[in-house]
Amino acid sequence: MHVDQAGRHYTTSSGERRAYPTYLLRHSFRDEDGRPRKETLANLTGLPEESIAALRATLRGRVLVDAEDGFEVERSVPHGDVAAAHVMASRLGLRALLGPACRDRDVAYALILSRAVRPESKLSTARWWQDGDTTLGTDLKVADASTDEVYAAMDWLTSRQRGIEKKLAARHLAPGGIAMFDLSSSWVEGSQCELAAFGHSRDGKRGRKQIEYGLLTDPVGRPVAVEVLAGNTADPESFKTAITRVRGDFGIERLIMVGDRGMITGTRIDDLRKLEGMDWITALRAPAIAALANDDGPLQMSLFDTQNFAEITSPDYPGERLICCHNPVLEAERARKREALLAATETDLAKIRKSADAGRLKDPDKIGIRIGKVIGKHKVGKHFITEVTGASFTWRRDLGKIAAEAALDGIYVIRSSVTASTLDAAAVVSAYKDLKYVERDFRITKADDLDLRPIYHYLADRIRGHVLICMLACYLTWHLRQALAALTFTDQHIPAPLDPVAPARRSAQARAKDAGKHNGDGLPVRKYGDLLGHLSTLDRQTIVFSGQRIEKLTSPTPVQARAFELLGAPVPLALK
Repeated sequence: MHVDQAGRHYTTSSGERRAYPTYLLRHSFRDEDGRPRKETLANLTGLPEESIAALRATLRGRVLVDAEDGFEVERSVPHGDVAAAHVMASRLGLRALLGPACRDRDVAYALILSRAVRPESKLSTARWWQDGDTTLGTDLKVADASTDEVYAAMDWLTSRQRGIEKKLAARHLAPGGIAMFDLSSSWVEGSQCELAAFGHSRDGKRGRKQIEYGLLTDPVGRPVAVEVLAGNTADPESFKTAITRVRGDFGIERLIMVGDRGMITGTRIDDLRKLEGMDWITALRAPAIAALANDDGPLQMSLFDTQNFAEITSPDYPGERLICCHNPVLEAERARKREALLAATETDLAKIRKSADAGRLKDPDKIGIRIGKVIGKHKVGKHFITEVTGASFTWRRDLGKIAAEAALDGIYVIRSSVTASTLDAAAVVSAYKDLKYVERDFRITKADDLDLRPIYHYLADRIRGHVLICMLACYLTWHLRQALAALTFTDQHIPAPLDPVAPARRSAQARAKDAGKHNGDGLPVRKYGDLLGHLSTLDRQTIVFSGQRIEKLTSPTPVQARAFELLGAPVPLALK
């Protein structure tokens, strides 16, 4: 038996060709005279085409099975997030940056990718590879990596840190250009860490030992180098280390270093003066600003009658340029914050006086101790005058000091050795404000994306290896965020400010994304971390069908497809 296809067709007067197929189930045989004959057993024309195709296959001797019985999804593993990180890392030449091909490089590279998409402990990361919960372990051949191999790879990477950072500096730090430097800290778990010490905590973790690390970036915030320091290292000392690295390790003799007022102090500036080709941009502390504004000093409010910044000179700063800036928004915010702190302090002082008046607090010494704690709590004790008399006390605001401080609200002064022919006043202000990019890198590294803190390692080199991995993951994340900005709330069209002092503004396109939660292409926008989570739902499936094993990617959503278009590559089936 077989299925024959016959039928008729004709062309209409309008030229349209129409076909009417007929499907017949026929039996072929020979008659008594040996001549071939056909017998029509059934007309199949009314059946679905799938049924006719199945009957044809059966008549040809094929065995048909139910789809559910013959088709099995053996494994489905998240792939899109690590694939995106790998595509960007390949564009950046990250593996070649780390060093020559070897087992240690493979594991170190996998640690960096893992930190960028799933920041967890080293033990958790190794189990993630081993359990097959990601395609990264299998594709990069690190699924069998032991804990010892992970630590060996960290040691290998640490030993190559200077060479890696030298290559990054060659990419992003131009001789005579600008470099940004800032210091941060993270608290330490345990009590045996070699570098842990008590110091100024930037995490707000009082009473916890910490380590510190200085980050060097290019003007737009791309990480170039990181230095791990003991937890009690002062800002100026860390800056001195950065200068040594720039000149000694990177061989850059001419550079403009930008750091905040606590980093580039008078002593450090004296050191920089001795280094030919090294310029700086920093800011004055509040007492120095007040000194410039005293009496007939060069800093007068009339400077800001027509503009928000003006350049002055002072004999106290020979050979330096001073750019005075006035930010009305910052002025209003400082006034609001000061009033709130003063009011909060008065509320606490009223509680102490109430206890004293009720007789619950009688000892003058104890009253003084309680007052001292309250005064120091909100950091506005200098604005209060307190008097303890026996078992009671009074206080009042020091209006003179408050007025003197309020007169300088919203004013900051930038000091620099850079000549006007190199950078005009507006460019100096912009360069100083670009320190915000280093702060953003710290947020990415410590909290938002990479979760550097707290520190669980206790050997100095292991801590350096951990921080280096986080810095390289931050370098990768910086580029991923830039490439995928169209799918996040990132402002891609930041309008040029009216002047460098004016607060940054969101563009109309960014405000539209914020309001509609969609971009110009109609695709939904997400936070960067949520976008990585959505990419991870693009799975690689291992399918078994009729005894054959097939690897296939799930169909990407429009957002996933667009993400890889922005990365400039198709979704790779495997990481190679």
